[in-house]
Amino acid sequence: MAVRVDVHELLQLLEITPPDQNIMLVGKHGIGKSQIIADHFTARGMKVVPFFLGQMSDPGDLIGLLHKDEATGRSEFLPPFWWPVNDEPIVLFLDELNRARPEILQSVMELTLNKTLAGKRLPEGSVIISAVNEGDEYQLTDLDPALISRFNLYQFAPTVEDWLLWAEQHEVDDRVTSFIQQQPQFLDGEGSAPGNEDVDAMSGLVKTPDRRGWARVSSMLDGVESIGPLHIKLVAGVVGSPAAMAFRRSLASRLPVTPDQVLLQFSKHRKVIEKMSLSELLMLNEKLMMHLVSDPYEGSDRTKSLKALLSYLKLLRKRKLDEVVAHFVSMTDQSKYESTMDLFAESMELMNLLTEYVEGIQIQ
Repeated sequence: MAVRVDVHELLQLLEITPPDQNIMLVGKHGIGKSQIIADHFTARGMKVVPFFLGQMSDPGDLIGLLHKDEATGRSEFLPPFWWPVNDEPIVLFLDELNRARPEILQSVMELTLNKTLAGKRLPEGSVIISAVNEGDEYQLTDLDPALISRFNLYQFAPTVEDWLLWAEQHEVDDRVTSFIQQQPQFLDGEGSAPGNEDVDAMSGLVKTPDRRGWARVSSMLDGVESIGPLHIKLVAGVVGSPAAMAFRRSLASRLPVTPDQVLLQFSKHRKVIEKMSLSELLMLNEKLMMHLVSDPYEGSDRTKSLKALLSYLKLLRKRKLDEVVAHFVSMTDQSKYESTMDLFAESMELMNLLTEYVEGIQIQ
């Protein structure tokens, strides 16, 4: 059985795994493997060197070029362009490992065994991580079991919630995140296959949505107030026609308030919140938590947001929407949102409300 990890678990295993052990991640393209690896190790001050092995035709790019040493008369390999010059540990990210040519895989075999290439050893503490594409749409190379045995193997399966958290932290367009929140099947292309006539018209080329594509859609819509038919055509070129059409339909059912409006302008938008349906409030809960986990406020805005959140929860209780309050409280127990408790602890009244509610549920 595959060992599945989400984003939170991946970050933990990257932190815990010793540098002398290699990691292999299996997953679809466009789900954020390379971005997470780069962000994690760059934040630790380590240089990340990515290689797209499926596009590499010459192992010289990986191991360097052979030349004659004039002093000894012997042949040796020049260090490749990426080789560390200051003896600082690096991270080698070997993407598309199962699309690499056999001669490339032979070099990877040596690299994973003892962190050496052509007789040169990587600096102590260097890390090797590979990524393997899965899916019938790829032209794949069978990997030697001996090579696989040199890696700790995990299936990277980030959740929709993982992406929504990332999207909030990277200011992805709210119209995109609202759509994915309502119709998560379109995030990674599930249920969005094009019709046969579309495939025939495009010479068999199929465009399906992925996480990277939705980030591009967000950039494309930056500054666009009113999304028209031409914008939808542009979106279709990024994530495919079925996803683009569903996205267009979703624009008519966006939430009437944003997290910022709830947390910074609660009084102004109170009447709107009072009229929101149960399903809308559940979605709003999720948006509020995703927004707060990014710790967006400082100073007076931070204080204002805590007071507004307290008012929001009191309003829900006044409307006898206990299931919405329970939903909000339940999210505080999830590891992805645990950092919000530090924020909530700054308001004794808010903490008392949350605690009383939890205790009341337990007693019942």
